[in-house]
This record gives sequence, C-alpha cells and structure tokens, in this order.
Amino acid sequence: MSEHLATVEWSRGDQDFTGNRYSRAHDWRFDGGAVVRGSSAPSALVPTPLSDPTAVDPEEALVAALSSCHMLFFLAFAAKGGFTVDSYRDEAVGILGRDERGKTSITTVTLRPAVVFSGAQTPDGVAIDDLHHRAHSACYIANSIRAEVTIEPR
Repeated sequence: MSEHLATVEWSRGDQDFTGNRYSRAHDWRFDGGAVVRGSSAPSALVPTPLSDPTAVDPEEALVAALSSCHMLFFLAFAAKGGFTVDSYRDEAVGILGRDERGKTSITTVTLRPAVVFSGAQTPDGVAIDDLHHRAHSACYIANSIRAEVTIEPR
C-alpha cells in the first residue's frame, strides 16, 4: 500500500499554558511543501483569540478530505466512462454530535456536489447516481470513518 505523512507543529511561546490561556493555532506541513494553518474551532470552550477562526479546524479538515476523496474518484470514473466534467463544486457539511457510544464525533457528513458536464456524451441521472455510488464505495476516507455519509447531488 502507501504511506502518507503530515507534520503538525505548535509552539507555546510565552503564553500561560497551565492557565489554559494559550493559542490553539498550529501548522500542518505536508511532504509536497504545502503548509496549512490549523486551529481548534472557535467555541465557548476555546474562544477567539485562543482559536483562530481563519485557520482550518480538524473537523473541517475531515469533511474536506472526505469530499476531496469522493470527488477524485468521481472524476476518475467519469473520465473512464467517457464523460467530460467541466467543474465540480461540493458544499459538504459535517455534523458534530454524540455517536452510539456516547462519544462526541462527526456523526454525519452530507456531500452536495454540483457537477457540470459538457461534450457529446453527458450522463443521465441514473449514470450520475452510479458515478457517485462507485466513488463513495471506492473512497478511502469514506471507508475509514464511522460517520454516516449522504450524497445529495445538485
């Protein structure tokens, strides 16, 4: 199989750590050189400025990873089927709640892909549903999480 690396870096600086007054902002570094600013989601427990609302929180990252994985398989299956995709936009939503074990987790993710096709051969609704079904079945991230995933094509 394959290995996937990410480096997460955080530093306290001169902030009051034991008083719980420290920034949750940190960096995600990837092997290709990309750096993404991460943070906890701003909340009553970790308000701004201790959380950075401009950064990506882990929950958003999970939803984005799932959406991205689904899209990449969808595009591959569409190309293999002879369909030309001009654009793909997914406004995915993850819900944080209590799961069946009573643990806080992302319990559901809804993918809402809007796909624009062009060319002589465009898929009908049945073919689009099949592309999404196959993409979901093949998606590594969907196969790795416990959350219920729903696909609502637009």
